[in-house]
Amino acid sequence: MTIASSTQLICFAVLSAALLLGSLGVVLLPNIVYSAFLLGGVFLSMAGLYLMLNASFVAAAQVLVYVGAVNVLILFAIMLVNKKETLAAIPGLPLRRVLSGLVCGGLGVLLLRVAFITPWPLPGPTPVGEEATIRIGEHLFSDYLLPFELASVLLLMAMIGAIVLARRDVFASDVITGEPVDQGLLEKTRTPLLSEIPALESTP
Repeated sequence: MTIASSTQLICFAVLSAALLLGSLGVVLLPNIVYSAFLLGGVFLSMAGLYLMLNASFVAAAQVLVYVGAVNVLILFAIMLVNKKETLAAIPGLPLRRVLSGLVCGGLGVLLLRVAFITPWPLPGPTPVGEEATIRIGEHLFSDYLLPFELASVLLLMAMIGAIVLARRDVFASDVITGEPVDQGLLEKTRTPLLSEIPALESTP
């Protein structure tokens, strides 16, 4: 085994371990902020695997689209919403977790069986090289035009949903006292009284 092949094997093992551990963290961690950050790490690990396959354009698109757009959008939605509510106890939660674990374990065993039994062609196809970007563009706008447009609509719907969730409702009257709300404070055309108190105290 040469130095290049051993280095490639080590990089593949590190990226695969980061991908698997990050995916488990996204699903199992109770803190949704940590899950979102780990999701970004999963996307970066996938970009590293694409680089090992000489797919530089796909790796760059992975970083730009998923890490730079989708993951950032998820983080902004989490930070803007920031709603804390007490969730009711879910009936039969341990049984549901066991069933979900069995389903996920069965899918994992099936994928491993396919990976080890399938006669993969070795060596693989000849790399296209610099023409890879041209080939991808041709396929995106011919064979995969409908999935490409559907993905664009899905991202637009996610952005609209984040805006709707982060929107703050403004009431014309106080929900507790029933008195009308000062529209000058809402529109930020007048400073609040509390901010004027230090200025009044500093005057002789």
